[in-house]
Amino acid sequence: MNIPENLYYNESHEWVLVDGDLAIIGITDFAQSELGDIVYLELPEAGAKVSAGQPCGIIEAVKSAEDLISPLSGTVEEKNQDAEDSTEIINESPYEDGWLFRIRLSNLDELENLMSALDYRRFIES
Repeated sequence: MNIPENLYYNESHEWVLVDGDLAIIGITDFAQSELGDIVYLELPEAGAKVSAGQPCGIIEAVKSAEDLISPLSGTVEEKNQDAEDSTEIINESPYEDGWLFRIRLSNLDELENLMSALDYRRFIES
């Protein structure tokens, strides 16, 4: 299972890469493997406000549909249109090409509520 050390994670299996007050968000390798082939994706639009712990989109696989949960609060700067158009890139490259959306953070303190790579590994193994 690929769990990059430089990312933050939440219990609904989204990852976060922080660069200053910007964050890139995607789903983890574990999540995409559990979902199976992803067939549909609905991401928040640029300008939308997202809140930590709240649904902000939908990800559908052959077996199930799940809400995307924003790990942090902020304003969406960009969504990954390539991922919406070609959902298979999420399965193939969840941490690079398969990122989902980028937000400008409104509360950096929320990072304290996320897990480190080690904590996330323990979480999925428990």
